[in-house]
Amino acid sequence: MTMKYNPKEDEIIDSAERLRELVGVPHEAVVKKTIDHIDDHVRGYLAKCPLFFMATANAEGQCDVSPRGDGPGFVQVLDEHTLVFPERMGNRRVDSMINLLSNPRLGMICILPGMNEVLRINGRAQMILNDSLMESMALNGRKPNLAIKVTVEECFIHCPRALKTSDVWDAETWLSREEFPNIQRIFEDHITRNGYVIAKESN
Repeated sequence: MTMKYNPKEDEIIDSAERLRELVGVPHEAVVKKTIDHIDDHVRGYLAKCPLFFMATANAEGQCDVSPRGDGPGFVQVLDEHTLVFPERMGNRRVDSMINLLSNPRLGMICILPGMNEVLRINGRAQMILNDSLMESMALNGRKPNLAIKVTVEECFIHCPRALKTSDVWDAETWLSREEFPNIQRIFEDHITRNGYVIAKESN
């Protein structure tokens, strides 16, 4: 079913006052749940966390969000204001890291599988090389290319509504393998659309 949409009917929300008219103001407890350091609760959460999503933006404001995953505890706490995680070899696009060169601001949404509440962390990031640190982050005998160190400015637990409403952890709501999008087909269609010629296999 195609949604009917007429852009001429849009009301553009362009002020904080109008936004507050629509959504209201947060409860005092919601405002005061934010802390500016890594306490024992945050440290314990990160020790169990195998996955987070990292948001960055460049100096022009162009945004990027990408996942980072590893064994539980791969995000290491160095002190109450600093954490670090490895950057392992990927496809070498390094969009997030290119962004950090011009804008060190970084946001993280940390996830525990099966848990609807998530941990949000905001701060400033630096890409670093440190031999002893890299050694401690080795995986299957291979050290990461570099690490990202974050000076934490905000930590807080985010409410469960999004994950709870989506039923993301309920296996009965998952698509079957046959219903999954064909990622190889999507990839090939997109690169050919941009002029890349896929070599045909010879018989």
